[in-house]
Amino acid sequence: MEKINKDKIRRFLMGSKDKNGFLKLFFIYALLICIGFIYIYPILHMLSSSLMSLDDLLDSSIKWLPSSLNFSNFAQAGKSMDYWNALWMSVVIAGVPTICNLISCSVTGYALARFDFPGKKIAIGIIILSFVLPSQITMIPTYNLYSSLGLLNTLWAFILPALFAQGFNAPIFILIFMQFFKQIPKVLIEAARIDGAGHFKAFFRVALPSAAPAFITVALFSFVWYWNESYLTELYVHGVYSVSDWTTLVVQLDNFATNYSSYQQTATAGATNLNESINMAGTLLSILPLLILYFVLQRHFVESIDRTGITGE
Repeated sequence: MEKINKDKIRRFLMGSKDKNGFLKLFFIYALLICIGFIYIYPILHMLSSSLMSLDDLLDSSIKWLPSSLNFSNFAQAGKSMDYWNALWMSVVIAGVPTICNLISCSVTGYALARFDFPGKKIAIGIIILSFVLPSQITMIPTYNLYSSLGLLNTLWAFILPALFAQGFNAPIFILIFMQFFKQIPKVLIEAARIDGAGHFKAFFRVALPSAAPAFITVALFSFVWYWNESYLTELYVHGVYSVSDWTTLVVQLDNFATNYSSYQQTATAGATNLNESINMAGTLLSILPLLILYFVLQRHFVESIDRTGITGE
Protein backbone atom coordinates (compact mmCIF):
# COMPACT_ATOMS: atom_id res chain seq x y z
CA MET A 1 0.00 0.00 0.00
CA GLU A 2 2.80 2.37 0.95
CA LYS A 3 4.66 1.51 -2.26
CA ILE A 4 1.55 2.30 -4.33
CA ASN A 5 1.19 5.70 -2.68
CA LYS A 6 4.85 6.48 -3.32
CA ASP A 7 4.43 5.55 -7.01
CA LYS A 8 1.39 7.83 -7.30
CA ILE A 9 3.24 10.71 -5.67
CA ARG A 10 6.26 10.15 -7.93
CA ARG A 11 4.09 10.06 -11.06
CA PHE A 12 2.25 13.17 -9.89
CA LEU A 13 5.47 15.08 -9.34
CA MET A 14 7.71 13.67 -12.09
CA GLY A 15 5.07 12.54 -14.59
CA SER A 16 5.19 9.61 -16.98
CA LYS A 17 5.73 8.95 -20.68
CA ASP A 18 2.19 10.07 -21.53
CA LYS A 19 1.77 12.94 -19.09
CA ASN A 20 3.94 15.73 -17.74
CA GLY A 21 4.44 15.87 -14.01
CA PHE A 22 3.54 18.72 -11.68
CA LEU A 23 7.14 19.89 -11.25
CA LYS A 24 7.76 20.14 -14.99
CA LEU A 25 4.49 21.97 -15.62
CA PHE A 26 5.15 24.31 -12.70
CA PHE A 27 8.60 25.16 -14.04
CA ILE A 28 7.31 25.73 -17.59
CA TYR A 29 4.41 27.97 -16.55
CA ALA A 30 6.55 29.88 -14.04
CA LEU A 31 9.14 30.56 -16.75
CA LEU A 32 6.46 31.67 -19.23
CA ILE A 33 4.86 33.96 -16.65
CA CYS A 34 8.23 35.57 -15.88
CA ILE A 35 9.03 36.09 -19.56
CA GLY A 36 5.52 37.40 -20.22
CA PHE A 37 5.79 39.83 -17.30
CA ILE A 38 9.07 41.21 -18.66
CA TYR A 39 7.35 42.05 -21.94
CA ILE A 40 4.02 43.26 -20.56
CA TYR A 41 5.38 45.35 -17.68
CA PRO A 42 6.43 48.35 -19.86
CA ILE A 43 3.00 48.41 -21.54
CA LEU A 44 1.17 48.29 -18.19
CA HIS A 45 3.41 51.04 -16.81
CA MET A 46 2.82 53.12 -19.93
CA LEU A 47 -0.96 52.68 -19.71
CA SER A 48 -1.04 53.49 -16.00
CA SER A 49 1.14 56.59 -16.33
CA SER A 50 -0.76 57.89 -19.35
CA LEU A 51 -4.00 58.04 -17.32
CA MET A 52 -2.52 59.96 -14.40
CA SER A 53 -2.91 63.65 -13.73
CA LEU A 54 -0.04 65.90 -12.71
CA ASP A 55 -1.09 65.58 -9.05
CA ASP A 56 -0.90 61.79 -9.31
CA LEU A 57 2.60 61.98 -10.76
CA LEU A 58 3.76 64.15 -7.87
CA ASP A 59 2.05 61.95 -5.25
CA SER A 60 4.57 59.32 -4.12
CA SER A 61 1.79 57.14 -2.69
CA ILE A 62 0.30 56.54 -6.15
CA LYS A 63 2.24 53.91 -8.10
CA TRP A 64 -0.08 52.04 -10.44
CA LEU A 65 -3.73 53.07 -10.01
CA PRO A 66 -4.44 56.77 -10.70
CA SER A 67 -6.89 58.61 -8.46
CA SER A 68 -8.99 59.38 -11.54
CA LEU A 69 -8.79 58.48 -15.22
CA ASN A 70 -7.38 61.49 -17.04
CA PHE A 71 -8.17 60.91 -20.74
CA SER A 72 -7.30 64.50 -21.61
CA ASN A 73 -3.66 63.38 -21.85
CA PHE A 74 -4.53 61.35 -24.97
CA ALA A 75 -6.47 64.25 -26.48
CA GLN A 76 -3.59 66.67 -26.02
CA ALA A 77 -0.99 64.18 -27.23
CA GLY A 78 -3.10 63.31 -30.29
CA LYS A 79 -3.61 66.94 -31.26
CA SER A 80 0.06 67.79 -30.87
CA MET A 81 1.02 64.82 -33.08
CA ASP A 82 -1.70 65.56 -35.68
CA TYR A 83 -2.64 61.96 -34.98
CA TRP A 84 -5.13 61.03 -37.69
CA ASN A 85 -3.14 62.61 -40.50
CA ALA A 86 0.09 61.03 -39.23
CA LEU A 87 -1.70 57.67 -38.84
CA TRP A 88 -2.90 57.74 -42.45
CA MET A 89 0.57 58.61 -43.76
CA SER A 90 2.11 55.91 -41.54
CA VAL A 91 -0.19 53.31 -43.10
CA VAL A 92 0.73 54.48 -46.60
CA ILE A 93 4.47 54.69 -45.92
CA ALA A 94 4.48 51.21 -44.35
CA GLY A 95 1.81 49.59 -46.53
CA VAL A 96 2.82 50.50 -50.08
CA PRO A 97 6.48 49.35 -49.79
CA THR A 98 5.23 46.21 -48.04
CA ILE A 99 3.06 45.34 -51.06
CA CYS A 100 6.05 45.98 -53.33
CA ASN A 101 8.20 43.76 -51.11
CA LEU A 102 5.65 40.95 -51.36
CA ILE A 103 5.65 41.08 -55.15
CA SER A 104 9.38 41.41 -55.78
CA CYS A 105 10.62 39.11 -53.00
CA SER A 106 8.16 36.34 -53.86
CA VAL A 107 9.25 36.35 -57.51
CA THR A 108 12.92 36.41 -56.53
CA GLY A 109 12.48 33.66 -53.95
CA TYR A 110 10.62 31.48 -56.46
CA ALA A 111 13.36 31.92 -59.04
CA LEU A 112 16.06 30.95 -56.55
CA ALA A 113 14.04 27.94 -55.35
CA ARG A 114 13.01 26.49 -58.72
CA PHE A 115 15.70 27.37 -61.26
CA ASP A 116 19.34 26.40 -61.51
CA PHE A 117 21.56 28.91 -63.24
CA PRO A 118 25.27 29.81 -63.22
CA GLY A 119 26.20 31.90 -60.20
CA LYS A 120 23.13 30.92 -58.17
CA LYS A 121 25.16 30.18 -55.03
CA ILE A 122 27.02 33.45 -55.45
CA ALA A 123 23.71 35.31 -55.72
CA ILE A 124 22.43 33.67 -52.54
CA GLY A 125 25.69 34.54 -50.80
CA ILE A 126 25.36 38.19 -51.87
CA ILE A 127 21.78 38.25 -50.56
CA ILE A 128 22.90 36.90 -47.19
CA LEU A 129 25.83 39.33 -47.08
CA SER A 130 23.56 42.29 -47.83
CA PHE A 131 21.39 41.28 -44.88
CA VAL A 132 24.35 40.95 -42.52
CA LEU A 133 25.93 44.21 -43.70
CA PRO A 134 24.87 47.09 -41.39
CA SER A 135 22.72 49.71 -43.09
CA GLN A 136 24.85 52.49 -41.59
CA ILE A 137 27.69 51.52 -43.95
CA THR A 138 25.61 52.16 -47.08
CA MET A 139 23.65 55.12 -45.71
CA ILE A 140 25.79 57.90 -47.20
CA PRO A 141 26.12 56.44 -50.74
CA THR A 142 22.41 55.59 -50.68
CA TYR A 143 21.57 59.16 -49.71
CA ASN A 144 23.72 60.51 -52.53
CA LEU A 145 22.09 58.11 -55.00
CA TYR A 146 18.56 59.10 -53.95
CA SER A 147 19.56 62.76 -54.13
CA SER A 148 20.88 62.41 -57.69
CA LEU A 149 17.72 60.54 -58.74
CA GLY A 150 15.44 63.12 -57.12
CA LEU A 151 13.86 60.60 -54.72
CA LEU A 152 14.52 62.44 -51.47
CA ASN A 153 11.50 63.77 -49.56
CA THR A 154 9.20 61.54 -51.60
CA LEU A 155 7.62 58.14 -51.01
CA TRP A 156 9.55 56.79 -54.01
CA ALA A 157 12.63 56.56 -51.78
CA PHE A 158 10.92 53.53 -50.17
CA ILE A 159 8.83 52.26 -53.08
CA LEU A 160 11.51 52.05 -55.78
CA PRO A 161 13.98 49.87 -53.80
CA ALA A 162 11.12 47.62 -52.67
CA LEU A 163 10.06 47.10 -56.31
CA PHE A 164 13.52 45.66 -57.00
CA ALA A 165 13.59 43.47 -53.85
CA GLN A 166 15.85 45.94 -52.04
CA GLY A 167 13.45 47.20 -49.37
CA PHE A 168 13.96 47.05 -45.61
CA ASN A 169 15.30 43.59 -44.70
CA ALA A 170 14.30 42.29 -48.13
CA PRO A 171 17.05 39.61 -48.11
CA ILE A 172 15.42 37.76 -45.22
CA PHE A 173 12.07 37.91 -47.04
CA ILE A 174 13.66 36.43 -50.17
CA LEU A 175 15.11 33.58 -48.11
CA ILE A 176 11.71 32.95 -46.47
CA PHE A 177 9.99 32.70 -49.85
CA MET A 178 12.82 30.60 -51.27
CA GLN A 179 12.62 28.12 -48.40
CA PHE A 180 8.83 27.94 -48.64
CA PHE A 181 8.73 27.42 -52.42
CA LYS A 182 11.29 24.62 -52.04
CA GLN A 183 8.71 22.72 -49.98
CA ILE A 184 6.16 22.67 -52.82
CA PRO A 185 6.45 19.27 -54.58
CA LYS A 186 8.13 19.57 -57.95
CA VAL A 187 5.57 17.20 -59.46
CA LEU A 188 2.89 19.92 -59.10
CA ILE A 189 4.97 22.39 -61.10
CA GLU A 190 5.88 19.71 -63.65
CA ALA A 191 2.21 18.70 -64.01
CA ALA A 192 1.28 22.32 -64.69
CA ARG A 193 4.08 22.54 -67.26
CA ILE A 194 2.84 19.36 -68.98
CA ASP A 195 -0.67 20.87 -69.15
CA GLY A 196 0.78 23.78 -71.10
CA ALA A 197 1.33 26.32 -68.35
CA GLY A 198 4.34 28.60 -68.69
CA HIS A 199 6.62 29.65 -65.89
CA PHE A 200 4.50 32.65 -64.88
CA LYS A 201 1.24 30.70 -65.05
CA ALA A 202 2.70 27.89 -62.94
CA PHE A 203 3.90 30.52 -60.46
CA PHE A 204 0.53 32.28 -60.18
CA ARG A 205 -1.71 29.20 -60.38
CA VAL A 206 0.28 26.63 -58.37
CA ALA A 207 2.94 28.29 -56.22
CA LEU A 208 1.19 31.44 -55.02
CA PRO A 209 -2.01 29.78 -53.71
CA SER A 210 0.15 27.53 -51.52
CA ALA A 211 2.29 30.38 -50.22
CA ALA A 212 -0.31 32.17 -48.07
CA PRO A 213 1.61 31.50 -44.79
CA ALA A 214 4.80 32.99 -46.24
CA PHE A 215 2.91 36.04 -47.51
CA ILE A 216 1.31 36.67 -44.10
CA THR A 217 4.66 36.36 -42.32
CA VAL A 218 6.51 38.64 -44.74
CA ALA A 219 3.66 41.17 -44.81
CA LEU A 220 3.53 41.51 -41.02
CA PHE A 221 7.29 41.70 -40.57
CA SER A 222 7.72 44.18 -43.41
CA PHE A 223 4.84 46.39 -42.25
CA VAL A 224 6.13 46.52 -38.68
CA TRP A 225 9.72 47.25 -39.75
CA TYR A 226 8.63 50.08 -42.04
CA TRP A 227 6.29 51.39 -39.35
CA ASN A 228 8.98 51.45 -36.65
CA GLU A 229 11.76 52.86 -38.83
CA SER A 230 12.21 56.47 -37.77
CA TYR A 231 15.75 57.41 -38.75
CA LEU A 232 15.64 56.35 -42.40
CA THR A 233 12.10 57.68 -42.76
CA GLU A 234 13.22 61.05 -41.46
CA LEU A 235 16.36 60.95 -43.63
CA TYR A 236 14.84 59.87 -46.96
CA VAL A 237 11.10 60.64 -46.85
CA HIS A 238 10.34 63.26 -44.19
CA GLY A 239 13.49 65.22 -44.95
CA VAL A 240 16.30 66.73 -42.93
CA TYR A 241 17.29 69.94 -44.71
CA SER A 242 13.98 70.49 -46.52
CA VAL A 243 11.01 68.93 -44.75
CA SER A 244 8.27 67.31 -46.83
CA ASP A 245 4.62 66.76 -45.92
CA TRP A 246 5.24 63.03 -45.41
CA THR A 247 5.58 61.97 -41.80
CA THR A 248 4.76 59.03 -39.53
CA LEU A 249 3.65 58.52 -35.97
CA VAL A 250 7.13 57.36 -35.01
CA VAL A 251 8.70 60.51 -36.50
CA GLN A 252 6.09 62.61 -34.70
CA LEU A 253 6.96 60.80 -31.49
CA ASP A 254 10.67 61.54 -32.00
CA ASN A 255 9.80 65.23 -32.29
CA PHE A 256 7.11 65.06 -29.63
CA ALA A 257 8.53 67.74 -27.33
CA THR A 258 8.86 70.26 -30.18
CA ASN A 259 5.42 69.44 -31.60
CA TYR A 260 3.79 69.68 -28.18
CA SER A 261 5.45 73.04 -27.52
CA SER A 262 3.99 74.39 -30.77
CA TYR A 263 0.58 72.94 -29.94
CA GLN A 264 0.69 74.40 -26.43
CA GLN A 265 1.32 77.89 -27.82
CA THR A 266 -1.59 77.69 -30.27
CA ALA A 267 -4.11 75.77 -28.13
CA THR A 268 -7.17 77.93 -27.50
CA ALA A 269 -8.39 75.92 -24.50
CA GLY A 270 -4.99 76.05 -22.83
CA ALA A 271 -2.88 72.92 -22.72
CA THR A 272 -1.06 71.70 -19.64
CA ASN A 273 2.70 71.63 -19.49
CA LEU A 274 4.43 68.61 -20.99
CA ASN A 275 4.84 65.86 -18.39
CA GLU A 276 5.41 62.11 -18.18
CA SER A 277 1.69 61.30 -18.53
CA ILE A 278 1.39 63.14 -21.84
CA ASN A 279 4.64 61.57 -23.05
CA MET A 280 3.32 58.10 -22.21
CA ALA A 281 -0.01 58.88 -23.86
CA GLY A 282 1.77 59.87 -27.07
CA THR A 283 3.90 56.71 -26.97
CA LEU A 284 0.84 54.52 -26.42
CA LEU A 285 -0.99 56.18 -29.30
CA SER A 286 1.96 55.51 -31.61
CA ILE A 287 2.06 51.76 -30.88
CA LEU A 288 -1.71 51.25 -30.56
CA PRO A 289 -2.30 50.43 -34.28
CA LEU A 290 0.39 47.73 -34.18
CA LEU A 291 -1.09 46.22 -30.99
CA ILE A 292 -4.52 46.07 -32.62
CA LEU A 293 -3.02 44.57 -35.79
CA TYR A 294 -1.22 41.90 -33.77
CA PHE A 295 -4.27 40.91 -31.73
CA VAL A 296 -6.42 40.66 -34.85
CA LEU A 297 -3.89 38.60 -36.85
CA GLN A 298 -2.24 36.74 -33.98
CA ARG A 299 -3.58 33.28 -34.87
CA HIS A 300 -2.71 33.63 -38.57
CA PHE A 301 0.72 35.01 -37.72
CA VAL A 302 1.63 32.12 -35.38
CA GLU A 303 0.39 29.54 -37.90
CA SER A 304 2.35 31.23 -40.68
CA ILE A 305 5.57 31.30 -38.67
CA ASP A 306 5.12 27.57 -38.06
CA ARG A 307 4.74 26.85 -41.76
CA THR A 308 7.31 29.10 -43.45
CA GLY A 309 10.01 26.50 -43.81
CA ILE A 310 11.53 26.51 -40.32
CA THR A 311 10.93 22.78 -39.72
CA GLY A 312 11.25 21.67 -43.34
CA GLU A 313 7.96 19.79 -43.23
